[in-house]
Amino acid sequence: MPRCEVCGNDYDKAFELRRNGVVHVFDCFECAIHALAPTCQHCGCRVIGHGLEISGRTFCCAHCAEGEGVHGFTDRIVEVVAHG
Repeated sequence: MPRCEVCGNDYDKAFELRRNGVVHVFDCFECAIHALAPTCQHCGCRVIGHGLEISGRTFCCAHCAEGEGVHGFTDRIVEVVAHG
């Protein structure tokens, strides 16, 4: 059976994930996130959603980007203005 590259679990339902041409094997999404998800440059949490990226730096939210001196990101749009 395939063995998870993070925890070593020998599991019959393991899966392969390809990234940049490299095949990785995991037994669960938690191990895949641990191995491959980027880390927020400010708080250190794993970014498992879209996150924010600027100049090769990754942040989990606008608050963390602001904490590192990166301005202009927003987590939500408060008001949508209709055009037309």
